[in-house]
Amino acid sequence: MRALIFIALSIFASTSYAQQQEALKKLSSIMASPELTQEAYIAGEDRITLCGYCHGKDGNSTRSHIPNLAEQTPVYLFTAFEKFASGERNDFVMSKAATMLSLDDRVNIALFYGMQKVKQKEAVDPSLHDLGETKFTQICSACHGTNGEGNDDMPRLAGQPAEYVRQTLTLFRAGGEHRPGSLMIPIAKQLSDADINALASYVQGLNP
Repeated sequence: MRALIFIALSIFASTSYAQQQEALKKLSSIMASPELTQEAYIAGEDRITLCGYCHGKDGNSTRSHIPNLAEQTPVYLFTAFEKFASGERNDFVMSKAATMLSLDDRVNIALFYGMQKVKQKEAVDPSLHDLGETKFTQICSACHGTNGEGNDDMPRLAGQPAEYVRQTLTLFRAGGEHRPGSLMIPIAKQLSDADINALASYVQGLNP
């Protein structure tokens, strides 16, 4: 019986992975076609009702502890969605939301939010600029981009709410139970409270 259960779970996992890869191919083909992009944009806009309460209708967070989705790459957003759906990432709201939407919905929403623009804000504390810039250059820019612009594998940091950045780095430093195995865990463990506050302030004011 245990063997049968293991086989069934293995088949389910491989099917899920195959579907995700197919969805990524679909997303790439959509992004290569202006017509398909417009159709997906409209479909995504129609499905963001719940998302908009927290992340904003234009992808700019309505709450300081929630990330902006605007200007994240669609591929990164879709991949993050799948991690919530599979349990690789854990969040009380997002883990449920990810499973309520179809694969097509997740593709379209990722594309819609990726095409929005971040509303720029000032740094929280200009006096922290030098420390924030130094730490960002030392530990963040290699993966997240010189100006925090992100890419398909790493999230955009530029313009993220300072409170969200502070809370996220603090969680990673504590062991990252919300994202087990993340590369950010050993990095964050090297940061002091002062480093985290400076990075959070600096990132909020970044404008690529």
